[in-house]
Amino acid sequence: MRFSYRTEQWLAHPVAEVFAFFADPGNLPALMPPWQRARVESAAIVSASVPEPQSDVAAAAGTAAGVGSRITLSFRPFPFAPFRLRWQAEIVAFAWNDFFCDRQLQGPFTYWNHCHTVRSVEGSGNAVCLVEDHVEYELPFGAMGTLAHRLFLRRQIERTFAYRQRQLEKIFAQANLKSTERK
Repeated sequence: MRFSYRTEQWLAHPVAEVFAFFADPGNLPALMPPWQRARVESAAIVSASVPEPQSDVAAAAGTAAGVGSRITLSFRPFPFAPFRLRWQAEIVAFAWNDFFCDRQLQGPFTYWNHCHTVRSVEGSGNAVCLVEDHVEYELPFGAMGTLAHRLFLRRQIERTFAYRQRQLEKIFAQANLKSTERK
């Protein structure tokens, strides 16, 4: 059975800055809960053409994983797990400062497709963007996988994205603070 999860977050930062952060696979472990101890094991990057950085956060990103990039992560699937899972994903779609999608090639799901969209929001004259995530996924083990989804996996996905949103707020607040201190 295929499941779907959507979430969105407002960030008071320019699209270019936020997108550059997401496009760098080296930033992914910082967005995952600490108990997972996530790490990038390998990254075969097919570089997307990177526009001129417009902020310290964008400049720090440095790497932009374009279509065809393959990233392998390892992480603990639950707190205190005595083992790590490997997850290999490939960037299958990429439009600079708009969206990119990654699809699991190997990992714990039967199917996983995650699209990240970053949109500029016009309004108060400030740089504001909307970060949207849409994930479609399937679990192995048929009815047992569906039961696991109902019992704990859906909540774990929700908590993981909630953690990620809190981390993004912290990361970009720190970037703003550093930018303000230099002025």
